[in-house]
Amino acid sequence: QVQLVESGGGLVQAGGSLRLSCTASGRTFIGYAMGWFRQAPGKEREFVAAIAWSGGRSAYADSVKGRFTMSRDNAKNTVYLQMNSVKPEDTAVYYCAADPSGWGLNVVGYRYWGQGTQVTVSS
Repeated sequence: QVQLVESGGGLVQAGGSLRLSCTASGRTFIGYAMGWFRQAPGKEREFVAAIAWSGGRSAYADSVKGRFTMSRDNAKNTVYLQMNSVKPEDTAVYYCAADPSGWGLNVVGYRYWGQGTQVTVSS
């Protein structure tokens, strides 16, 4: 059974930092792109960041570019999202996901999803 488990969410003050982790199990993810998405109350789920299997290619939403960094450790089947200079508008449930096509920035291409971790940024 494929599982993606996020951790590291919590309450942080504006301007602070947080690191999210997502560990995958249940199958090999060789060749998969991994992504982070978020969903705020009353809003649609949106793309945050993605990274290719090799780690040599990554992409970020304009709203987080320069503040968030995604990385992966394939030996540990784990991806990370380092969140710096967080803002109240970053408050959302953050989900990690896996895309078997190898690259994608859209929700629809991601086949496997975690349950999400809440990030709340206070002003």
